[in-house]
Parts: sequence; structure tokens; C-alpha cells
Amino acid sequence: MPSTATTTSPRASPRRRASRAAARAPADVVSVRAVRRGDLAQVIAIDATVTGLVKQNYWRSVYRRYGIGGKDQRHFLVAVADGRIVGFLIGEVRDWEFGSPPCGWVFAIDVHPDARQHGVGTRLLEAISALFRRAGVTRLRTMLASDNTLILSFFRSQGMMAGSLIPLEMSLE
Repeated sequence: MPSTATTTSPRASPRRRASRAAARAPADVVSVRAVRRGDLAQVIAIDATVTGLVKQNYWRSVYRRYGIGGKDQRHFLVAVADGRIVGFLIGEVRDWEFGSPPCGWVFAIDVHPDARQHGVGTRLLEAISALFRRAGVTRLRTMLASDNTLILSFFRSQGMMAGSLIPLEMSLE
């Protein structure tokens, strides 16, 4: 399993130090591009660092659907600094669901913990917003757990607020 260290060690290898430096890179040295197959191990490692779960099969499936399929409507973007993936975002244009005209949905965004607070998430959101605008949509939506204050704070800092849709759920047990 690829490792993404989050602590600094004076005896870290040059490669590990370079990886940490890339993760802490400010947004002006970060590029955003479409995911490539070779990026998956780093995406999986970022996700595992944040969630504590290694979900290789899930991410391969996401790559097949969003990385190589449906290019005009589906997007899987990565943020790159010094040749290392420091964040990712996945979204798509959804048409007429919930009685809504076509709009862009972001359903996954994450930034390596060492790269947070440097504008990486903002760059990812700006990139997907541009793709959504090119697709002709004028609204961006997402959903998140009500107790996820980190991502809620991020989206609010980007100008997002409660929308017109009301999420409902029920237990199936």
C-alpha cells in the first residue's frame, strides 16, 4: 500500500521529503488536470489517509466511470505539485434529476492533509466549475454529512450555501 506520511522526521528520505514538500505546495505551483491511470495509487493513498480505509476496487470503478468514460459530463480531476498528486475532485453534470434543470454536482473532493490551507481545493473547484460552465450549466451542487465541519467550512468559504433541495432519508433495516 502506498504511504502518505503526515509527520515530519529529520531522517526522512529525500523522496519522502520531496513528497511532503509537494503536498505543502501553494496553489500557484499546483496544476489541475484529468486523472490518469497511473495516478490511482496516489488517489487511493490520499483517500486512505483521510478515511482510514483502503478502497482499491471502489477507486478502480470510479476511474472507469469518471476517468475514462463520459468525458463531456463526468470529470475526475487531480491537483499535481512537483509530480505528486495532492488532491482530487470528482463531479458530473446531472440532467433534470429532482425536478432541477441540468447542474454540476461535486460528489468527491479531497486534499492531502499536508496540502490543505494552500488553495488546492479552491483550484480543483475552480477547474470543475469551468468545465461545468462549458457544458452549459449555471449551478453547482453537492451534499455532505451534516457533521463534516471541515468540508462544510471549505464549501462555505467558496460561496456555497444551503440550496433549494431538501435531503430526505429512511432506514431500510
